[in-house]
Amino acid sequence: MNNITDNPKKLLAMQKYISLFVILLFSCTGLFAQNIYDIRNAIDFFESNRMQKGEYRHILTESDIEGSPYFNDEFIKGTIFTYQKIQYNDIPLRYNIYNDEMEFQTPNNQVLAIAAPEIVDKAVLGENTFSNIPYALGNKVKRAYFILLTEGKLSLYARPEVLYKKPKKAAAYSEPEPAKFEKRPDTYYLRLNQQAAVRIESKKDLQNFFTDHQNKMESFIKKNKIKPGKADKMMELVEYYNSL
Repeated sequence: MNNITDNPKKLLAMQKYISLFVILLFSCTGLFAQNIYDIRNAIDFFESNRMQKGEYRHILTESDIEGSPYFNDEFIKGTIFTYQKIQYNDIPLRYNIYNDEMEFQTPNNQVLAIAAPEIVDKAVLGENTFSNIPYALGNKVKRAYFILLTEGKLSLYARPEVLYKKPKKAAAYSEPEPAKFEKRPDTYYLRLNQQAAVRIESKKDLQNFFTDHQNKMESFIKKNKIKPGKADKMMELVEYYNSL
């Protein structure tokens, strides 16, 4: 049996195959690396991110204020994912609805807010994913945290809201009222691909939102009695659109 080194043509062909395999291997490795996160722990997060105290704490945390500005009053160990593909695990987090801030607690129990929220892609707290995405506000585009309800080509988000009511002094026919935070119903936003999310408050908003599959979407909305204020109905609508 001839050794492959005795046949230059076979050797050259083998070298080409090996070279091609190596190129493909490194290419695939590069693609894979782009889709994974550099996983770090909470200490790295505390040390590597710019942090600041939440300014609202000097104004709106008096003991006589009723209600709460938080989505969850207690800190929950969660995970931060950044746009730089860094994942920080086991960080005590809570979401301040009123300030639209993601707060975290340091090992010495100091409460801070992420000073550069634009670096945050999402924060996962228990069963809830808070996505930091752009949204349309009039003719402007801003960025805020939204709770992800369902994701796809078309995604559905909920925006929790809290209203701060100033204290009222006693009047002739009314008792004084303390300052308070009042939870409001969630509002819902649709986001197509990577565009700015759009607030949906009425059936007219739905009709104006869908520029493709209009007839099918209008028929589905009417047949299934889709209401913008109902999360389950909105999820049905999104799932149907993503199936088209």
